[in-house]
Parts: sequence; C-alpha cells; structure tokens
Amino acid sequence: MVLARKYRPSNFGELIGQEAMVQTLRNAFSSGRIAQAYMLTGVRGVGKTTTARILARALNYTGGGADSPTIDMNEMGAHCQAIMESRHVDILEMDAASHTGIDDIREIIESVKYAPVSARYKVYIIDEVHMLSKAAFNGLLKTLEEPPPHVKFIFATTEIQKVPVTVLSRCQRFDLRRIAADELVSHFRTIAEKEGTSLGDEALAIVARGAEGSVRDGLSILDQLIARSRMDEGQELGADDVRDMLGLSDRSRVFALLETVLKGDAGKALELLDGLFQDGADPLRLLGELSDAVHLVTRCKVTGELKDITLGEAERDAASALAKGLAFPALSRAWQMLVRGIEDAGIAPDQHVAADMVIIRMAYIADMPSPDQVIRGLKNAPALAADGPGGGTSSVIPSGGVINAGEGKSTSMQAVSQEAGNTGMARAVGDNVVAMPQAVTAQKQALPNPQSFEELVELCGAQREIMLKMVLEEAVRLVSFSPGKLEIQLMPEAPRGLANDLSRKLHSWTGVRWLVSVAMEGGGKTLDEVRQEKQAIAHGEVLKNDTVKAIMKAFPGTKIEKIMPLGELKK
Repeated sequence: MVLARKYRPSNFGELIGQEAMVQTLRNAFSSGRIAQAYMLTGVRGVGKTTTARILARALNYTGGGADSPTIDMNEMGAHCQAIMESRHVDILEMDAASHTGIDDIREIIESVKYAPVSARYKVYIIDEVHMLSKAAFNGLLKTLEEPPPHVKFIFATTEIQKVPVTVLSRCQRFDLRRIAADELVSHFRTIAEKEGTSLGDEALAIVARGAEGSVRDGLSILDQLIARSRMDEGQELGADDVRDMLGLSDRSRVFALLETVLKGDAGKALELLDGLFQDGADPLRLLGELSDAVHLVTRCKVTGELKDITLGEAERDAASALAKGLAFPALSRAWQMLVRGIEDAGIAPDQHVAADMVIIRMAYIADMPSPDQVIRGLKNAPALAADGPGGGTSSVIPSGGVINAGEGKSTSMQAVSQEAGNTGMARAVGDNVVAMPQAVTAQKQALPNPQSFEELVELCGAQREIMLKMVLEEAVRLVSFSPGKLEIQLMPEAPRGLANDLSRKLHSWTGVRWLVSVAMEGGGKTLDEVRQEKQAIAHGEVLKNDTVKAIMKAFPGTKIEKIMPLGELKK
C-alpha cells in the first residue's frame, strides 16, 4: 500500500499543520454551533478529502459513550471504519469533476428528505466542487441554505475563486494551509523510521522542499526513496541520492553558478551549467532553482538572516556571501530575466538550449549600469567623449539633458539610455556612463524620412509595427505634418504614450529626431474614415453601372465585397 493511504490520518489529532481549523471545530462542537455546510479549500495534498472524512466521522461519532458530535475520537466508533474507508451508507462522496450536471445534484436534492439509515447525520462530501456547472450550483442553493436537520454538506476545492459567492455565503469556510517545511521533515522522518529506512537530515529537507507544502506529494517522493533504499540494504540515503532521483541540482553549485553569472563570466557559467546537466539536472527545474536562489539571496539581504531549514551550512554561507556582494538592482534584474527565461524555456523546442541562452543573456548584462547609475552619471559627471567611427563623437553632457551624436543630430537621454541598454553599448567609467556611438544612431542603415503622414504609417507597417500602424490609421486624427514634425489629435481608444513611442521609433528608423506633439482639437478624419468614404463613393459609382445592375437583377442577393481597379486586377 502506498504511504499516502497507509498513513492517512483518521482523527484530528493526527492531522499536521491545521491547528487553527481543529481549534475552531473543537469550540464549535463543544458549544453546539455546528454548521450545516463546510467548505474546505487549499492546495493539492494538504488533506482536504481526508479532513472531510474525519469531519464526517466526528459528526457521527458514537464510541466511548459519546452521544453527540465530538472532536475527541480516541477509539474507533460504530461508524468510523466504514466512514474512513468510504463505504458507509449514510456518507455519500461525489467527485464533482465527473458529476458536474444538474441531474447529479437532483439526485442529492431528492435523497436529502430521507433520514439516515444508521448514523446520526447523512453527510454529503463533494470533492472538487468548483467543477459543478452553473445550473448545478443554482439547484443546490435552496437545499444548502435550509437543509433538513439530519443532513450536513462538506465541500472540498483547490480553486475557491471559481465557487459562486452565493454558495460560499452558506458555508463555514476553512483554508487548509501549506504544511511548513520543518513539520514535513518531522513527519517524514517518523514515517521513514516506521518503514525501516534510514534517511539523512539533508535528504529529508530536500524531500520537504520538493513537496512544496503538500503532504501527499512528499509521501510520493518518500515512496520512491524507500523503494530505492531496499535495493541498498543497510545504507543511509543521503542528499545526493534524493537529488539524483528527482533531477535536482546541488544547491551549493547553483549558488556558484549564480555568482559566476552575475560576475559576467559567460564562459565559466556555461561550463558550470554543462556540468549540472551532465549530472542529470533538468533544464527547466534548474532555472527554477536559480530563481529560488535569487529569492533567498534577496531575502537575506533584506532581513540579514536565512531561516530556510532546507538549506545546508555551505548553502547558507554561499547565500550570505552573495547577499553582501550584490546590489538590489542586480538581483531584481536577475529575477526578472529568470522569470521570463522559465516562461520561454517552457515552450522552447530544446529546453537545454533555452537555459543556455538565459544564462548568456544574464551574464551579458551583468556589468551594465543600472538606470540610477545612468541618471547619476548624466547629472553629476563631467562631459565624457568617445570617438566614433568616421570621426563622429558621442558625449554625455550633465546639465543640458541632451546627448549629441555627431553630424549635428541629438536625442533625448531616455532614448539613448534605452538604445544603449538594448544593444549593450554602454559601459561604466568610474561613476560615469559613456554611450558609444553605435547605440545612439545607425546612420548607415537609416531609412528615408517619410514625406507625408501616409508614408509614415506605411513605414510602421514595413517595420512590422502592425499594432502601431493600426492605431495610427484608426485612432489618430492628423492636425499638421512636415518632415521631422508631427501634430496629432488622439481619439479615446489611443494609448497614452503613443506620441513618445512614435517619436522614439521614428528616430531609431530614420536617424532624424522627430517632434511628435498632441493637440486637443483641430484634427481631420482618420485614415480609416477616409478609406471608408472612398469605398462608399466607389460603391455608389459601381452600382450605377448598367452591367452591374443587370448582374444584381439576375442574381438576387448578390453583394459587392471589394472594388479593385482593372489594372490591379490584371496583375
């Protein structure tokens, strides 16, 4: 028998980690305030279904001279064994995942009128109750609000937000919390000893970490470990055995990888990464462990201590050292890149390659200045210059807020900062920042400057900025246009930052600094409105054609879908 069933709790005293719920139920039962319906919610494996059966047992307990519901069940009563084995005639369990319809609920509604056969209460346990249909929930409401005195309902769900408020308001709700790591370690150690298996403290800590607060998940891992230990009789299973079985990495090596990446040593980082892969680490799980390491280091930097019992001494020392040596911006940037990297790796055709690319990107930006360093450099630094190719120069001017890029052209600090960040062509010199000319402009690849608003819109399309092109066509009214200068009126559906976004993109494409301003009124028709008017006029003209009239008369219901010039049709 699997451990999750063999060691399933049979009374409230055996439940771990749910003391608040047990105390509330104890007070309610002792005062006679027993609800007609209970809602148990929590993540998978914390004991929702088991708690529902124990609660059903408590409601119907008759052992030890008890003649009323009680939390204290020191011995098996008349109904207890049958209830815990889900075979009692008065305790009806239903899985809402496979019985979702109103017909299933009608059966319950029809049966509640009948008294229990032998127990004190007829109890209906509905698991995964959020899976019920809207009609099923509505059919249950009246009975749930005023059930017969001999009927109790117990619901369990992992997705409480999907249960209608009208149902929740009729239930007494208990949120079963995730089990703390130290409680899991103690629980798993007890079970391992009963099973005659020797597990080291670090191995138990890794099992608890892998369980993520779920007793059932942890016991499934423990099942595998016990099966492995019986192949190696007499040997204690250590942390390496658990990591090998679960495809986990040595956390000290994960911290070493993180330190190497954040130093900007991409080559060394890839070597460490390959070593972890060769030892069986799963790429996606490894990226998750790196994000966990970033989180632990950040918490250590904030609080000054590490309370995670799943960390070994070497791992604690590594996390503390990283916390002292890294700044918050670097940790925040690493976290953001890992979160995005995990998402990308999840859909990548080769997760190993995806993990490589995440590490390379993180190492590449490791020594780049943070935004606050750029701002401080622009405000406080003396002008710094770097010769660009072809004799052009790029300089940081602290007071004017403008960076000159040679050839008489200029751009805003924000644009240069963003372009430098995108291309990696920005380097810290002392406390100052120098933007290299390649990041500021690309005159050799500059596109022709649009000579009309229509050409500007087409340029957006050519650059694959399809959403921007649609907004300019449908949500922008032109006020005035000249090359390098654009004034527009925005319709309510246009995004707020459209002007700044358009100005930045035009400068990036053409090398010319565009002034894009927004007027409150004075705009003409949108390009889309103009196009529709032209289509309407053309449609009217076509309908006057004698041949078209004859066709439409011969084929009633015919519609004109599109009008094209003959020359375009021949092509």
